[in-house]
Amino acid sequence: MNKKPMGSRLAQILIVLFGISFFTFGLTYLSPGDPAEIMLTECGNVPTPELLAQTRAELGLDKPFLVQYGRWLKGALTGDMGQSYSFKIPVVEKLAKCFWPTLELAAASLVIMLVVSVPLGVLSAVYQNKWIDYAVRGLTFLGVSIPSFWVGLILLRVFGVNLRWVSVSGGSTDWRSLILPALTLAASMSAKYTRQVRTAVLGELRQDYVTGARMRGLRERQILWFHVLPNAMLPLVTLLGLSLGSLLGGTAVVEIIYNWPGLGSMAVKAISCRDYPLVQGYVLWVALLYMGINLLVDLSYKRLDPRLKEGL
Repeated sequence: MNKKPMGSRLAQILIVLFGISFFTFGLTYLSPGDPAEIMLTECGNVPTPELLAQTRAELGLDKPFLVQYGRWLKGALTGDMGQSYSFKIPVVEKLAKCFWPTLELAAASLVIMLVVSVPLGVLSAVYQNKWIDYAVRGLTFLGVSIPSFWVGLILLRVFGVNLRWVSVSGGSTDWRSLILPALTLAASMSAKYTRQVRTAVLGELRQDYVTGARMRGLRERQILWFHVLPNAMLPLVTLLGLSLGSLLGGTAVVEIIYNWPGLGSMAVKAISCRDYPLVQGYVLWVALLYMGINLLVDLSYKRLDPRLKEGL
């Protein structure tokens, strides 16, 4: 890794955030549809020309592009991203409200994924080219091939319609409503991570230090758990950080299937309703999450592997 001061990294994050905000604001500005007309129609008002002109003036939509962006950027820097057209509440408040269900779903799916993928990946590597390895590789092939929305619909059909263990309508955030969407997300992730764990463990088992440990009389279990696994898990930290960032951004398909009130379903509704302030706030929020998690992952290498301390 290249050695970069913390100040330089933070400056890069600010530059990227500025570019993303400008690009997103420009796309929403050029997109078809009039937010004022959509907002008035949803409120039950007749969008007359006079009322439309008054609403555009109140929202600042009658100003030039740079003026609108400057006002939005000034408010965003102070934590004010405007008012949501469709939800009639501040954008920051809506994002915060939807973030916690998404965080619960992300944490639950990651825990399930790790509990499944790490043992299966290790077993597949230890018993390479044995029946256990073939069985695990076959399961991962199915897991990667089957799309998440299909898994979600099947689980909802079985446990919601046939067995009636969960509510089909969804909309709540209790633990019973959390299980199925978490399992749906963990299914595809477990298949991918099982393959990654298997590859990483096989690579470590071929290293010279494993041969040396065996020659010193260490048991295979000790070598595996105290030497191989810590080194094999290090490359997966980056992938885990990317998965966490993706999950925290909201998984729209799964959230819509289970009617989970998270960021993904909120973003889809905001786009369909031309809720431009909410769309802009969501994109900036997701970009900030991704870059923040990426920074934390880079910094974590220093503690996970002291050999990289000089490279950070």
